[in-house]
Amino acid sequence: MAIIIKPIVTEKMTELTEKFNKYGFIVDINANKIQIKQAVEQVYNVTVESVNTLIMPGKKKSRYTKGGIINGSTSKFKKAIVSLKEGDKIDFYSNI
Repeated sequence: MAIIIKPIVTEKMTELTEKFNKYGFIVDINANKIQIKQAVEQVYNVTVESVNTLIMPGKKKSRYTKGGIINGSTSKFKKAIVSLKEGDKIDFYSNI
């Protein structure tokens, strides 16, 4: 089971990273904080101080087409905000 699905690279998360050394990840919805901590430490070789998680609910979406209005929704997902030990860094752009 892959715990970490992908990192969150947005303006808001970049600002958190620069100010507070916190990184965001989209993780498996069934993963707990201990599993997330172990996965981040193993993949990125850093020391994790704390993990905060939140489940983002799905949103209702609709679009207009020739055949009429199509209604649907996006799926829910789990976000993890990981605080690293002072001096540790994660470089998401190193393998590009």
